[in-house]
Amino acid sequence: MKAYLDIIRKVLDKGIKKDDRTGVGTIAIAGAMFEHDMADGFPLITTKSVPFRLVASELEFFIKGITDKKWLQDRDNHIWDEWCTPMVILYAHDEETKKKMMAERDLGPLYGWQWRHFGAEYKNYKTDYTGKGVDQLKKIVDKLKSNPTDRRMICMAWNPVDIEKVSPPFCHYGFQVTVIDGRLNLLWSQRSCDVALGLPFNIASYALLLHLLAKETGFKEGKLVGFIADTHIYLNHIEGLKEQLKRKPFSLSKLKTENFKSIFEWKYTDSKVEGYEHHPRIKFEIAV
Repeated sequence: MKAYLDIIRKVLDKGIKKDDRTGVGTIAIAGAMFEHDMADGFPLITTKSVPFRLVASELEFFIKGITDKKWLQDRDNHIWDEWCTPMVILYAHDEETKKKMMAERDLGPLYGWQWRHFGAEYKNYKTDYTGKGVDQLKKIVDKLKSNPTDRRMICMAWNPVDIEKVSPPFCHYGFQVTVIDGRLNLLWSQRSCDVALGLPFNIASYALLLHLLAKETGFKEGKLVGFIADTHIYLNHIEGLKEQLKRKPFSLSKLKTENFKSIFEWKYTDSKVEGYEHHPRIKFEIAV
């Protein structure tokens, strides 16, 4: 997909070396934009393999507002294994702390919890938050059905009150939905972006969310747009990304969702990509 590969090229060509929280080191640029028309296919990167099952199960986790990473682990999704809430284990790089973070289940009030319970007081993953806070996702769905020309269909994850309760705090911190000419568009904003590992997941996840919102409301699928601030490549990812740039992209896959009743009843197994042709996996180490 050219839009993603162009971002890689831009960071490799113009990125400036910059220290970072993880100690690995990056090259970074200030600002990039991703844009894709969903009519051209589902934007699952083809120059390497991206596991759609993990993208979809994480999105179901977010939509449900769950904060217990065991829910993901029970579905063989381990992308959040290394993280936990600083309310229980303070973030640090030493091996003992990393082991404690791995063992802790509570992720804190992260993305999906903010989508469904913004402004509520977070206590722990065991608490029932039904009816607590602002259900931003439901408000967007209701507004799409009652007044789709509204320009205030915004969902925020960035809550300053909760920044110290999650690690890392809300890389993609908000999204907005617009309807223009009968097509539903989703635009997300991101403060920090790991181009090799994070961005392919972010693209696929928000594309899937756009797809589900369109099915919920009956609109055609429109544009997916991402606004990215600190756009960076970790130094140990550079060679892998150079390898990706040598590969010729395949045609994009199609997304099919069956048995759909509501976005709030949707399960990740209801959606599948068809015709996903891709190059072999490239292993990128996660920077914790």
